[in-house]
Amino acid sequence: MSKYTLVIHGGAGTILKQEITDEQESAYRKGLEDALDTCYVLLENGGTSLDAIRAAIVSMEDNILFNAGRGSVFAKNGSQEMDASIMDGRTLRAGAVCAVRNIRNPVELAYAIMNQSPHVMLNGQGAYEFATLHGIKTEPDDYFYSAFRHDQWKQMQGSDESALDHNVSVTSKKFGTVGAVALDQHGNMAAATSTGGMTNKQWGRIGDSSIIGAGTYANNRTCAISATGHGEPFIRAVAAYDVSCLIEYKGMSLHDAMHLVVHDKLLRLDGEGGMIGVDAGGNTAMIFNSEGMYRGMRSSDGVNEIAIYK
Repeated sequence: MSKYTLVIHGGAGTILKQEITDEQESAYRKGLEDALDTCYVLLENGGTSLDAIRAAIVSMEDNILFNAGRGSVFAKNGSQEMDASIMDGRTLRAGAVCAVRNIRNPVELAYAIMNQSPHVMLNGQGAYEFATLHGIKTEPDDYFYSAFRHDQWKQMQGSDESALDHNVSVTSKKFGTVGAVALDQHGNMAAATSTGGMTNKQWGRIGDSSIIGAGTYANNRTCAISATGHGEPFIRAVAAYDVSCLIEYKGMSLHDAMHLVVHDKLLRLDGEGGMIGVDAGGNTAMIFNSEGMYRGMRSSDGVNEIAIYK
């Protein structure tokens, strides 16, 4: 039986221990643990990496603490628009969705696009119509509302700036973009990412989370990657795919390739954030250049870790 492993993240940003209460930290850790518990059992029972990462993302999208699905941040016009993507490392098939509203689990819509359409990415109203046609669960606006997120938006309302939800100056901090990568017992990898984007974003802004190669990438020959942070530099760096390229064409290890992208290439573009990854040998890495990144991993060789700060 091959080694199998799962890595998840709940966002990166200005996450400082002195600004988080013990109760909040416990809630954050429980959110990560619940996601790991939900999907790791699937890998243990011989399930696929795709099924495992979908379960992890759905768990975090349903948790109001995270800026994905329920509890997504507010855009400048007061709407909550969501992006997500998923990729199968075995086939290189992918599905993505951007700027959708009222979709309970955007990752499930991305998965349906991958499997039930000839396309990779759908957006906005067209994506919503595809969702209803294929039985993807929707919810009313009230389901997605969070007083905490609304207060964040109110602090920025009237300005033309946007911010990572972790970096809005408020008393308490919450999770952000969520992601998962996995290697299953069959040697197949997959990656997925989901987000509500940036607080007070304008003009239908879309970040890296829905863009294959920027925020999400998976290839059985190299690695599976999910990114989090300030999306524009990740798009310009083609960050997730760049890790795969460094492994495939330069023979770098997963850790070294991720470290180079996060601490060199992204920093040269003023890119704050991080990424999680797993390679074909079951090696993992969780690397970030921000103050913290909500993260966790579990593997068949007994590793079980949840962490928040540097």
